[in-house]
Amino acid sequence: MNIWTDDPTEVRYHMLRPAEARSRRESFPVAYVPLGTLEWHGPHNPLGSDTLQAEGIAVIAARLAGGLVLPPLYYGEPRVGDQIVETLPEYQNRQIAEAMGLNASNFDDDRFPAARAEQDAHYHALLLHILYEAQSLGFKVCIFAAGHYPLINPANKAAETFNARPNAMKAWAFVDYQLLRGRYTYAGDHAAYWETSHMAALYPHRVDLSLLPERGQPLVGISVTEGHLPQDADPAFGYRIMLEAAQMIADKARELIQSPAPSCVADD
Repeated sequence: MNIWTDDPTEVRYHMLRPAEARSRRESFPVAYVPLGTLEWHGPHNPLGSDTLQAEGIAVIAARLAGGLVLPPLYYGEPRVGDQIVETLPEYQNRQIAEAMGLNASNFDDDRFPAARAEQDAHYHALLLHILYEAQSLGFKVCIFAAGHYPLINPANKAAETFNARPNAMKAWAFVDYQLLRGRYTYAGDHAAYWETSHMAALYPHRVDLSLLPERGQPLVGISVTEGHLPQDADPAFGYRIMLEAAQMIADKARELIQSPAPSCVADD
């Protein structure tokens, strides 16, 4: 059975009535919080692909083990320097901006009122706030699912800060490719085979491979790992690797529920 397509169980907190959410929480008091961004993922994928992938994996994990998926976070992360693909080297920046009908200067650092250090501090405070909010809702474990790869570091930092305090809840963070890189040498990419396979499994109607250039032509804003091209994206593979990651996350969630002391965050 494909847990994503064939299991109708609603596990999203914001879609449940109070008694339904209470029942799931009391049965398995784990909250999953998908973290992502709004970022170019090639001409063929949705702009919210990072967050959609994180939410999809979290939903699969919740259906496997139990618990509830809190609303995903698309906003608030640092958006200067090399944190999103739109701000990478000038040739790519301009091509992406042109494709989006924007001026390349829209992605300059000075478009934001806070410097990088302030943006980092703001996001750290936001993640801590989310952890305390999850704790106030009765959860015993909160798991950050980082869909945008750079967010694993602030997610780990927030979990570490939270776990160092005398709390009733434990926090942990993951990014899927780090969980699976021991199984796949090409685990993780940006909008290429790995991520596009995820999206083709989750939202096939929102992925259009025909918009990609011919093989051998430049791929703007797409990072390929070990030659695995987005043109070869496979929804069956995408579901398989999401399920493998979700099974590992479900096992970790069960471990954290049983553990009497805060656990370390995921390895960076």
